[in-house]
Amino acid sequence: MANHPDPAILYPDITARGSLGAALRAVAEEGGFSLPVTASDSSPLIHATVASTLPHREALLVSSWAIKQRWSIRGEESFQNMALIDGDTEDLAQVARAAQTWHDGVALGDIRKAAPFVHLTGRFEVPDHDPERLTESEWQHLRTEARELERPGDAYHALVEAAYAEPALRSLYPFTSHWTLRFSTTTRPYLTIFEPCLLAHDVGRYSVSMKFTGADALAQTTTPQEAVVAAVRHLPYRPGPVMSGAVHADSR
Repeated sequence: MANHPDPAILYPDITARGSLGAALRAVAEEGGFSLPVTASDSSPLIHATVASTLPHREALLVSSWAIKQRWSIRGEESFQNMALIDGDTEDLAQVARAAQTWHDGVALGDIRKAAPFVHLTGRFEVPDHDPERLTESEWQHLRTEARELERPGDAYHALVEAAYAEPALRSLYPFTSHWTLRFSTTTRPYLTIFEPCLLAHDVGRYSVSMKFTGADALAQTTTPQEAVVAAVRHLPYRPGPVMSGAVHADSR
């Protein structure tokens, strides 16, 4: 196990104030605003949360890094607990500004304008938890993630875009397991897996399988479009609209 510096030594200013929460409040006051911060009981130097005035947002989690003086944030929506924003910075004042806008219910894009270190995951807010909108939001996240990871000729990004272009797959709720593109007929929090799944092994090598590991492949193709066509051909049936994962759980 790696030996990390003692947080009390790595963060002397925060230690002097007693907690990360207290330090954030002090930085906010210096910036001319107040911040409702809750420090962690178990790790006061490492974690703090800032609640939001919007009921569909969870409290923003602020965490201190263990290896150097830097802070991370993560802001989730409350239904699926998936990240809407994240990011990291060495500027605690920027963290406080991001936390203030999250608390105040500022639109996601405007949070980034107020604190440029903030990263938008691609998901958008769905206050009424509509399953079709949640599905659209998750597709937007996967496309954003794949684009940000893209290397020249990236096979995974090409596969995500090809799947999104196919209505039969775009109507399903997407998720990944070990970078395998999979589908569900319900949203989170309780997925109902709907096979087959798609794998991008490398540029010019794609497969369709009933297993996320790629074992027992149903088809091997050289283009993502061919893989998508094969996947649609192997769909056991054409499902109806995506349902809520919470409803699915209640009916068990």
